[in-house]
Amino acid sequence: MRVPVIRKNVVFTPDSSRVVARYFMNGDQRTQKMVSHIMRLDEKQVIHTLEQTLREFARRHRNISSTFYRHCEKIRGIIEGMQINYDSLSDERKMLIGSYCTMEYAIESAAIFNPSIVEDFDQSNLEKGEKRVIISFRATGEGHISSIVFRRGILDKNNDLQVMKIGDNIDKAEIVHKTLYNKERFVTKLAEMHTQDKYISCIMQDLPEEFEYSALKNMVNKILSDQTISQDRRTALEEVIWLADSFYDLQFKHDSDITERVIFPISDSESRGIEDARFVRFIDDDKTERIIGTYTAYNGHTIIPKMISTEDFYTFRVMPLHGIGAQNKNLALFPRKIKGKFAMLSRIDGVNNYLMYSDRPTQWNNPVMLQEPCHPWEFTQIGNCGSPLWTQEGWLVITHGVGAMRRYCLGASLFDLDDPSKEIGRLKEPLLSPLEDEREGYVPNVVYSCGSIIHNNSLILPYAVSDYSSRYGVVNLEELIDALKKSK
Repeated sequence: MRVPVIRKNVVFTPDSSRVVARYFMNGDQRTQKMVSHIMRLDEKQVIHTLEQTLREFARRHRNISSTFYRHCEKIRGIIEGMQINYDSLSDERKMLIGSYCTMEYAIESAAIFNPSIVEDFDQSNLEKGEKRVIISFRATGEGHISSIVFRRGILDKNNDLQVMKIGDNIDKAEIVHKTLYNKERFVTKLAEMHTQDKYISCIMQDLPEEFEYSALKNMVNKILSDQTISQDRRTALEEVIWLADSFYDLQFKHDSDITERVIFPISDSESRGIEDARFVRFIDDDKTERIIGTYTAYNGHTIIPKMISTEDFYTFRVMPLHGIGAQNKNLALFPRKIKGKFAMLSRIDGVNNYLMYSDRPTQWNNPVMLQEPCHPWEFTQIGNCGSPLWTQEGWLVITHGVGAMRRYCLGASLFDLDDPSKEIGRLKEPLLSPLEDEREGYVPNVVYSCGSIIHNNSLILPYAVSDYSSRYGVVNLEELIDALKKSK
């Protein structure tokens, strides 16, 4: 007999009105022609045209004029290559040029799915039985480019979710790149990415053991400017820059609401999307707390598992994960150390669940198989659906299984608290399967989650519906644990 899941009537659906102002580059020649047209305008015409643009778009974005100015700066080289004195241009002309290098991008026009839920740091001014939560989603727009967006809400004593109002404007963060790198770790990660050593060894051997970002980028760009180099060498060198650009900090403005903050692809390593963030509230040995997430960075042909952490949801640190175990997708961090070590779930072979331990949260090796498919509804693959949840009876892990017709269902397993390699129980039947009205979407027949929490002795399980929308279900924790213990 299956464990009952109460599906709540809250549904998160894509909203095409949520847009960001994105840099738009239409090729060197067309950009030169565009600049030439603007340079033929007198200053009065420039101001008039700019005011028209601002009238149409200023209310849709926070400080759009600074975005225009910044995007003009990105094509400074093209402008100066046209024998134009860039510094002599008026601010209005620069902003007008920048407006032609800007486009709106609807971040969640296609889907808002694969949710993850964590407790908010702020639990003040709540009634008994209430909990303030933050839910992250994978938002997908045109071209299937994915980013991370957030919603805030309050779960009441009946596990009903009151979702807070969404902010009016979307805020993209300021980016600060890491400036100094350790060569040994950098070369090791390139090897894990299968970057061909014969094309990069000449660069890396000339760098010191601790090298600066600018030194590396200048060396690589100098070689890339040679149009005669082979495509394989060009790809290898581009991967070097992708890796260097994968380390950065994000800073959001403090006057932005959390629903207005979007973590949009920044580096080339994630140019095709930030996928399936699994957030967890991590408690360290000294009792300090932070939110840590793992996600998949994708550039169209290379996958890099990355880690993102924050203590306030305003400042985020992003870095790639290293090691033999930092491969493929589906990495999920345990919410606390086990016997003094960080612990992580993974699916390095794309089929089975693995367990890893590490002294450092970014270095993962020696993965040990934890689970493999054993029931018909998961014969294709099994993986985690977010970080393990601590219960008095053991680590509760929500899993996903893929069966016939590539149908995704959710399952549950229970593992020993002191030794998570020991399985206490595992549901033989799915905990959650797509209902008839949940089968249609961008990818049919899928339910999927990236993280749950426990509240009021219940499992709060947000899940995606066929890679299009999201909702959540509630499971009585006592009934679920009892079923898991009996399953053995």
